[in-house]
Amino acid sequence: MDLGISGLKAIVCASSKGLGRGCALALAEAGCELVVNGRGGDALEKTAEEIRDRFGVRVTAVAADVSTPEGQRALLAACPSPDILVNNNGGPPRRNFRALDREAMLAGLVQNMVTPIELIGAVVDGMAERGFGRIVNITSGSVVAAIEGLDLSSGARAGLTAFLSGVCREVAGKGVTINNILPGKMDTDRFGSGIRARMAKTGKTAEALVAEAVAPIPVHRLGTAEEFGQTCAFLCSRHAGYITGRNILVDGGLFPGNF
Repeated sequence: MDLGISGLKAIVCASSKGLGRGCALALAEAGCELVVNGRGGDALEKTAEEIRDRFGVRVTAVAADVSTPEGQRALLAACPSPDILVNNNGGPPRRNFRALDREAMLAGLVQNMVTPIELIGAVVDGMAERGFGRIVNITSGSVVAAIEGLDLSSGARAGLTAFLSGVCREVAGKGVTINNILPGKMDTDRFGSGIRARMAKTGKTAEALVAEAVAPIPVHRLGTAEEFGQTCAFLCSRHAGYITGRNILVDGGLFPGNF
């Protein structure tokens, strides 16, 4: 399917690896010019070079922490007028809420709520003036179903969802959509690090722990960054202009709710 976005400019935050990288690859396949981002220079440059080689599109790599004003300025200097913004950022580590002090809670809110709102605020009016814009926020399945120890991440991302629920309706008539993709259990480095931590804690093998994680998923496997990215690319397409303010679960049917 031609997504109708070839030649458009996209910023994909935290896209050197994982789900952000999957989104960057899918947008490049659709013909977008990209700004990719990550904190680590080596992984970022490797991803940027791979995208250039595979798809022949223009790719600018910006090594920066998007949670900082400096990092945001660097992204917007590389692409002042994006047509597409994919918000993504690492979440706080798994931790019992009793261990969270004020500093940790504020840092988590900045990472997963304040930062995407700031970036949206910087680009949304330009999108509206041009009559087209696509904003996708990568949040988490924990927004709709609690995950033990991710209370701060869940709360910040749920706050982002509620905040943008009104914003998305304000700009919808100007050709700008804002949606959220909620990943479930995905085959990423973050999932792998969680498995390794549980191996050390429980003494179980990686194979056993992965089997336990997959068991309740109706499709009987982990999700991939590639298929996640294709979902993102569709939401950024010209075919998705009638979809806004939605939470799209990509979890293999794990969440059992009817709505």
